[in-house]
Amino acid sequence: MQTRRSRKRIICTPIGIIHSEHRVPEETPAQPAFARDCSGRVEVFPEYAEGLKDLEGFSHLILLYHFHKAADTKLTVKPCLVDMPKGVFATRHPSRPNHIGLSIVRLTSVEGATLHIEDVDILDGSPLLDIKPYVPQFDQVADARRGWTASVPEEVSRQRGRRGYRPKKPE
Repeated sequence: MQTRRSRKRIICTPIGIIHSEHRVPEETPAQPAFARDCSGRVEVFPEYAEGLKDLEGFSHLILLYHFHKAADTKLTVKPCLVDMPKGVFATRHPSRPNHIGLSIVRLTSVEGATLHIEDVDILDGSPLLDIKPYVPQFDQVADARRGWTASVPEEVSRQRGRRGYRPKKPE
């Protein structure tokens, strides 16, 4: 059995930056499902641009990123959908031991090393750690259980999941 001291440290290097209209964590939608029509873009650093080859054929991407504004780590948190404390690993709360976020976003276009994306629930300036194509054949699970989230009414989920986000009004 490994002890905490015998574990090796893992260092991740950002491969880009995620840009979005979300500047305030408390007003950022909690999930892409609550961020419909929120536009953003991913700026991939030049040394990783070659890795974007063939990405334009996918409609959705899985983005792994660093919760760069998460202040601390908590093992029990209050997720935005309910007021009851939950174990952090039973939530998608940013106060995680490694502050790693995951979002599935819609890819609208690729321009050089820039990815234009929609349904963005990510805070502006988040360091991008990895990109994976979303492949329904591999990523969609038909018989998945929803755990404690199944008891949250859809209307409550929609309202609380949007948090303080207010869509921009057309000019």
